[in-house]
Amino acid sequence: MKIALLGYGKMGKEIEKICIEQNHTIVARIDNMKDWDKYGDDFSKADVAIEFSTPATVIENIKKCFNHNTPIIVGTTGWYEQKKDLKNECLRGNHSFVFGSNFSVGVNLFFHINETVAKLMNGYPEYNVSMEEIHHTQKLDAPSGTAISIADIIIKEINQIDNWGKGKSNTDTTLGIESKRIDSTPGTHTITYSSDIDEIELKHTAKSRAGFAKGAVYAAEWIIGKNGWFEFKDILFNKS
Repeated sequence: MKIALLGYGKMGKEIEKICIEQNHTIVARIDNMKDWDKYGDDFSKADVAIEFSTPATVIENIKKCFNHNTPIIVGTTGWYEQKKDLKNECLRGNHSFVFGSNFSVGVNLFFHINETVAKLMNGYPEYNVSMEEIHHTQKLDAPSGTAISIADIIIKEINQIDNWGKGKSNTDTTLGIESKRIDSTPGTHTITYSSDIDEIELKHTAKSRAGFAKGAVYAAEWIIGKNGWFEFKDILFNKS
């Protein structure tokens, strides 16, 4: 399979390593808008693009893939306010798109675990829920896309929580998300249910970027020959 990398930072290089190990070919490495002019011909040879760039460049990268009718896997976060418009454009043009707030298999299992726990905790309003997420200092968006995905699960399942906010929350209806940026931390997410008498804590800690990279490459292999708008957590547990 011929793959174009959109974003060639630490994640892009980790994805490249996995691709080579799995006998795929990298045909283009595009890290900024000038690279599109320089490597556009190489990009046109790609069977699929894997996008891990920045919130400032991801939308333009997605649209360029749509224009080339190139399937795209998007791991960049911080653009979800435009999700509805992009989904309409994807479906209208019969394009191929997979996105995920996190491409780690373990994190997606963690999503399911949090959904189950949130359903159980809904019956115990004496527990206040909060979240902490820690990432490397190069991560530009906060809270992380993974934290927001977890927050959406909690808001859906716990009746008394109706929104999330940055930092510690002083209300029972808002899920507070504290974001910390510590160099060389791939990603840690902790959800705490606290009452006056005890605490319940759920935690996922990524040890390296390899898990994210392997998931992104799996999604790239999966999307070939398919059209539509997909989320990684859905295709991961429905391998049809």
